[in-house]
Amino acid sequence: MSRSESSGTPGTVARKSHHGQYRTGTAYLFLAPFLLLFAVFVVVPAIFGIWISLHVWNPLLVNQRFVGLFNYFQLFTPGSLTFGDFWQAMGNTALFTVASVPLLVVIPLLLAMLLNQKLKGVNFFRAVFFAPYVLGVAVIGVVWRYLLDPQNGVLNGLLELVGLPSDIPWTVDVPAAWFTLVGVTVWWVAGFNIVIYLAGLKGINQELYEAAAIDGAGPMRQFWSVTIPGLRPVLAFVTTTTILSCANVFGQPYLITGGGPGHATRSAIQYIAYQGLEQNQMGAAAAMSYLLFLVLAIISIINFRLQSRTAGE
Repeated sequence: MSRSESSGTPGTVARKSHHGQYRTGTAYLFLAPFLLLFAVFVVVPAIFGIWISLHVWNPLLVNQRFVGLFNYFQLFTPGSLTFGDFWQAMGNTALFTVASVPLLVVIPLLLAMLLNQKLKGVNFFRAVFFAPYVLGVAVIGVVWRYLLDPQNGVLNGLLELVGLPSDIPWTVDVPAAWFTLVGVTVWWVAGFNIVIYLAGLKGINQELYEAAAIDGAGPMRQFWSVTIPGLRPVLAFVTTTTILSCANVFGQPYLITGGGPGHATRSAIQYIAYQGLEQNQMGAAAAMSYLLFLVLAIISIINFRLQSRTAGE
């Protein structure tokens, strides 16, 4: 190695190191606004929420009594003020999630595959399926409560005109109320999942389909051997986000069924809001929120593990 090369190497390394530090500093500078907002509106409230859950926290009182894990123990103590209603609401949420998630995973996939074909007017139908998702939950709730009103609703009126049973209690009795909540949710959210699936389908190499067809694979075989493996990351994302959104359902039961009849369709988030905002039991509501968060985190981890294991096989 020449003297010039040996003398120039340290300077080159120093310049590269300085340049790397400059790029890192620039990246953090651009991230700073987001990190600040994330800390103020996510990290700090999350930590403060844990602190609230350790108190009998009533915003109407001056002093908030520290009780440690008492609020959490109450959730697992039969006969406590929150045990029965909380776990009923959790059961309602689980029922809604189990009923909705398979439909919101399978139906959008089938529609996305249809809309991925080169058909006339396909862009119009893509817009039609996505349009409901643009509407807010308040609009969805009010409109469907009016359409499905058991006494004066449009749907029961149409059923009466065609001679079919027109006394269906869509929003006031179970199981009809559950069919209503699940059906409205699928109609509302499916468009978002369709868009995600369409993006995933565009990323699958079309040569794989051609090779499968040459090997004699029919449409079903191509679906299981090409489409599903190509969509595994998308399926994991759609499944996880759908589970989380369904488990956090609030607007549909609140606006369409009011959580009734009785508390038969009241969701966990609904009950948490009731305890925290109406009963002013912020400590108990915070404990319920973190327990729900823990359950959803475990479910999400299990789902991703299963998807990763399936992909590895």
